[in-house]
Amino acid sequence: MNEASMTGEAAQAGLSEGGGRAQDIYERLRDDLLALRLVPGERLSERNLERRLGASRTPIREALMRLEAEGLVQRGEGGLRVAPLDLDELLEVFELRIETEALAVRLACSRADHARLDALQARMDGVLADPSPDAWYAIGTDYHIELAALSGNRFVHRSVRDAVTRIARARWLMASSEAGRCAAHREHSAIVAMIRDNRPDEAEAAIRAHIGIVRDSLVTAMREEHRGWKARGVQMMMGQG
Repeated sequence: MNEASMTGEAAQAGLSEGGGRAQDIYERLRDDLLALRLVPGERLSERNLERRLGASRTPIREALMRLEAEGLVQRGEGGLRVAPLDLDELLEVFELRIETEALAVRLACSRADHARLDALQARMDGVLADPSPDAWYAIGTDYHIELAALSGNRFVHRSVRDAVTRIARARWLMASSEAGRCAAHREHSAIVAMIRDNRPDEAEAAIRAHIGIVRDSLVTAMREEHRGWKARGVQMMMGQG
């Protein structure tokens, strides 16, 4: 092997390592944002993040740019900060979700792999005995993203994944009751059964109703509890919603 080839391979290895580091930083910051360990409205300092994450500025900047594109971080006159919770934005996202997920389940009725439907149902059933918010939050998020993937349309999948991300922090602020968890499991399971039986009209009506219930619950919670959340340092924008 000549020197030029060795140099090229070394450079490529360095790029791969750097890319992997940036991905790791992105995932850690994203988890902290979605779980509200980084509070809406909190200012973000690259220097503080360097110390906290033990990383250099380059992968941190790359991660922050990706998070800004996802709407989780904002850039303003005072620099970067965690995006506040915005009720009007949430309502717009739900408008998109209802229409996009309605299309997703219709497509999934004729395209979904039944083995993947069975695996999804098994995951949902598996958390029935686990009352932890983490477990229910995870399956609630994964359920909608997986249904979108089963549509077989990459653009539908990306749209739903982005929309779910943008409402994730508001969902974390709500502690689900046992009755709420049971209702969610029942509604999710019914939609899976409709997709398996190729009943697109029923599946669409069910997903529209389900998303509408989630939207109304989040809006009610934000309106009723925003003063308490603000007192705990959570920045919220109630708008005209």
